[in-house]
Amino acid sequence: MESGGIEHEQILTIVNNLADAVFSIDTAGIIRLYNAAGLNLLDTNASVEGKKLNTVFKLEDEDGKRVDLFKMIKPVHTVTINDSLRMRSGEDIMRLELTYAPIRSSFSTVDPSGTSQGYILIARDITRIKSLEEERDEFISVVSHELRTPVTVAEGTISNAQLMLDRNVADRSALEKSLNEAHEQVVYLAKMVNDLSTLSRAERGVSSETEIIDVEQLAHDLYGEYSPEATKAGLHFNLQITPKVGSVEVSRLYLHELLQNFITNAIKYTREGHVTLAVTRRDNKVHFSVIDTGIGISKSDQAKVFDKFYRSEDYRTRETSGTGLGLYVTRKLAKKMGATIELKSRLNHGSIFSFSLPIAS
Repeated sequence: MESGGIEHEQILTIVNNLADAVFSIDTAGIIRLYNAAGLNLLDTNASVEGKKLNTVFKLEDEDGKRVDLFKMIKPVHTVTINDSLRMRSGEDIMRLELTYAPIRSSFSTVDPSGTSQGYILIARDITRIKSLEEERDEFISVVSHELRTPVTVAEGTISNAQLMLDRNVADRSALEKSLNEAHEQVVYLAKMVNDLSTLSRAERGVSSETEIIDVEQLAHDLYGEYSPEATKAGLHFNLQITPKVGSVEVSRLYLHELLQNFITNAIKYTREGHVTLAVTRRDNKVHFSVIDTGIGISKSDQAKVFDKFYRSEDYRTRETSGTGLGLYVTRKLAKKMGATIELKSRLNHGSIFSFSLPIAS
């Protein structure tokens, strides 16, 4: 085989082993070469050689308008990157990063002038990356907004207290009121920071190491930890465990945080009656439930309570302090453990939050 043929085979081997989709297009917009990643991107096993680029890539801009890709590529003189285009496949939309450039050869016997011999197109699916970027930006924006109010209130009440001290105001009750209000806002901020810290650890996989956990012992620990809080609220805290419930193998931090959130929420939103932590064994799974006789959740709110920073418009919910992150965090933790949270609730009749984990073998 001649050296040129060997080099050609080597180039084809390299291109076919690239993770990104690569296409070579001639000056008429016809695909002449592509790699395996290209077929994966297009989700097809059929050859695309000899097909028009615009037939294979049916693209839209961010406004949903059809884009002529070859018309976009044809005038370029240097390497160009475009990450604003989308490709629709049924109901799904793939967001693409396209890198394209002309193929030139000043030594070509066919075209010694060095003009374009065609074009190279590299395509990458960036749907997940874009979604994460948008979610991050939205999250930062919402967190900034949520932090602004408590910080402003705390700063204002502390300044008011300082002013009263400077002027030797004798009204002790007014001073106490300002300091108590500032303290409440600081506690609120501390809760939000804790929720954000838990969420960050879960997202980064920190403390995700699994271990064998004795479920009965964990349940008794949680009962001992939150029974005083329930008693202080005038509630009965019940513990129901079936005999020989077994063990689970998950992150202890994730499981504890998830159950802790359900229990504290149940105590917070129950005016009278009881809160129950129930642990049962069903079909080689441990089923965890936190049951309360609280204010309940309306059907319209049930679809939203796991959204970040969501707070019901119910005045009874607004009366209690909450960051709106707790249930959002629990859903993330449950997903990390491979569990799905189930919610059953009826307004004014209480709620049941539950999930199941496989028994450790």
